[in-house]
Amino acid sequence: MKLPAPPISITERQTVRALAALAQTTRLRIFRALVIAGKEGMPAGVLSSTLDIAPSGLSFHLKELTHAGLIEVRQAGRFMIYTACYAEMNALLAYLTENCCKGSDSSCAC
Repeated sequence: MKLPAPPISITERQTVRALAALAQTTRLRIFRALVIAGKEGMPAGVLSSTLDIAPSGLSFHLKELTHAGLIEVRQAGRFMIYTACYAEMNALLAYLTENCCKGSDSSCAC
């Protein structure tokens, strides 16, 4: 039985880097597509055709998302498979909402 990984904490600097990477339409679309793809991820070529992004442009955006820690890449044969980093994504969301409603879940209405 595999135990769940401990939660990742994220610094203010990492938060700014991640938000800056996502503050661009194409990168946001790529990240959302990878979240939808799940843990299996998606090959770069499929991402390119699915999102109608030229391979050269896609490469640039994938590099930015990787450097921000939001996606990972692994090689499978001759394919590069990209996946969203769910732990980093959840850490970012936790950082952004950790003081929501003064720490009381019951009073959050947003």
